[in-house]
Formats: sequence, structure tokens, C-alpha cells
Amino acid sequence: MRNLTAQDVQDLARDPSPANRAATAAKIAGKFNDNLVSDALTPREQSLAEEIFRLMVRDAEVRVREALAANLKSNPRLPHDVAMALAEDVDSVALPMLSASEVLTPDDLIQIVASQGSPARLEAIAGRRAVDERVSAALVDAGGEAVVARLLANPGAAVNEPTLHKVVDRFGDSEIVGAPLVARDVLPVTIAERLVVRVADHLRAHLLAKHNISPDLAMDLVLHSRERATVGLAFGASEESLLALARQLGEKNRLTASLVLRSLCMGNLRFFEHAVAMLAHVPVANARLLIHDRGGLGFKTVWAKAGLPAAFFPAVRAALDVVEQTELDGRVLDPERYSRRIIERILTQYGSLGVEFPHDDLEYLLAKVAELPATGLVIH
Repeated sequence: MRNLTAQDVQDLARDPSPANRAATAAKIAGKFNDNLVSDALTPREQSLAEEIFRLMVRDAEVRVREALAANLKSNPRLPHDVAMALAEDVDSVALPMLSASEVLTPDDLIQIVASQGSPARLEAIAGRRAVDERVSAALVDAGGEAVVARLLANPGAAVNEPTLHKVVDRFGDSEIVGAPLVARDVLPVTIAERLVVRVADHLRAHLLAKHNISPDLAMDLVLHSRERATVGLAFGASEESLLALARQLGEKNRLTASLVLRSLCMGNLRFFEHAVAMLAHVPVANARLLIHDRGGLGFKTVWAKAGLPAAFFPAVRAALDVVEQTELDGRVLDPERYSRRIIERILTQYGSLGVEFPHDDLEYLLAKVAELPATGLVIH
């Protein structure tokens, strides 16, 4: 083997001390790594080096195995059995391999998480350059706050939506986990909505604990904040994400009439359609046909099937008229202009029914519409 001279072998035979064995291990590993970019080793020498590694991973002296791990952790051509032997060794040997070795497969890492899942090992795996979503799921199941926080802070970690739900279930109140979770580049809208709920609950507790505010008023403030945030999260979401969000809200009894009306007043027609479809238990494509039925009968039918209050219908009908007119006028859909036009139309609509609102603020309007009795208003 080039650069591993006869003198090296003689020195090793004369002085087989742990320090000399470790130095020899580092030297062989260095030549093995050089072979990635040049012809540092012949095929026979490479095969010989691999056999030497198989002997050295069984060396009783930890520093020898440490030298191997430190020098071979980034080599993608390391034999799999050698990589696994090092990865399952004591922490000082295993951690470099667990942190960096591309030879270790997702199945290998999942096995190590399950069988040797010390916090140090789990954190090493969580910080790898790339983490498969199956490995992420295993880490979330087995790891504590520090492990999960490191995983979420790792831009190379793939974490799917079901695993993120587990994160919120286990660590929804943890600031250590919450900070990197919120900071992730991509966060499914269903996860963001759940985080809004957690924050809202925390806000209510704070209001009650620190200020002289009644529980009912605190809940009203929280609900308004939560609804605004939910509608905001739904802007720009895909059809699949909107469907998941509407389903999640429905299952948690948070798909309220005020949220449905708010979504339309804030210009989120697509979420409004998904919300009505979910409440009416019809496919969204069918709900859209009924909502936009020019004759109006289809919309009345799906609104009633959704169990939404009759008192809200004039407001929603007026808002939909504004949607159609705004889309047709060719101007940029300015959210403020959009909401202002909707509120003005709702005020006019209710005024024709003999109901007067002295204020045009959206929160005030929504609160007043919610107070209207279900009877006495005609659905036109």
C-alpha cells in the first residue's frame, strides 16, 4: 500500500501501543480517503485497507476506533459493515459517524434510534446534513425537547405533516421546540392553525392572570385573533391544504359561522368555499357550483345544508356580489379596498331589512351580525 511503508509495519510491530495503532489507523484512513479523488490505492490495496478496517473496529483500544471514525466519517465508499460497527460503538466513536456518514441508510438510523437512542446519539442524527422523513418521525417519537428542536432547526431535515402534528401534540407548549418549528421554511397550514390555537390559549390565560378582564371578554378577544390568523394562513394555500385545514377545523368545532363570514369579508373566497363544503358534507366542486348559482337557489340550499345561521345569509350574499364585481372590474384586489366594499354592501343590505349599524369596523360588524336573531330576517 503506497505511503504505508515497511518501516511503518516494523514500527507497529515493535511498538504496538494504542497511540501507534491509532496513528496507523489514521494514516490508512487518510490514504483511503485520498482514493476518492486520485489513484492513491490500487484495487488490491483498497481491498486490503478495508480488511484492516474490519480488524481495527474490533480493537480493544477506544482511541484506535476513534481515529477510524474521525477520519472515515465522510467517506461514501466505506464498507457498510465497518460504518455500522463504528456507528454502534461507544459515543466517542459513534457520534462522528451518526452525524456525517452517508453510508448509513435511513433503516440503519431508525434501528439505532430504536435500540441505542441516547440523547447524544439522537441529537447527532437530528443534525445530519440530510434527514429522511422516516428518520425524523422516529426521532420525534423517541427524542426529547433538545432532539426535536435540533431536528426542526435543521434545514436538511424532511419532516412530514403527520410528524409535525406529533410535534405539536408532544411539545406544543415548549418554547424550545416552538421557536424552530415556527421558523421552518415550509409549514403546512394545518400545523400553523394549530399553533395559532396554542398561542391563543396562552393569550387568554395571560389576559385572565394579568388584567382585570372577564373570561367572556378574554375569550372574545382570543377568538377574533384566532379567526383573523386562520383566514390569513389560508391565503395562497393549495387546494389540498385548504381541504385539510377545513377538515381539521370542522373536527375541532372551530369552523364557526363567524369564521366563514370573516373569510369572505377578508377576500379568501377559496377558503370560504371549502368551509361551506365541509359543513354541508359535499365535495368542494359541488359546493362551488351551488355557491355561485346565478339563480341563488343553489346557494340557499347549500347554506341551509351547512347548518349556518339564516341571519348571516344576507351578509354573505352581499359579500359574494362584491366578489363577482371586484373580479370583473379589472383592478388589483387590494385587501383593504375589498373588505371596505364588502362591509359597505353588507351595511346597505341589512339597512334594507331595517337593521342599522352605526359603525363600519369589521370586528364590530361581525359581532353585530352574530347578535342578530335567526328569525325575522328573510333569506333573499
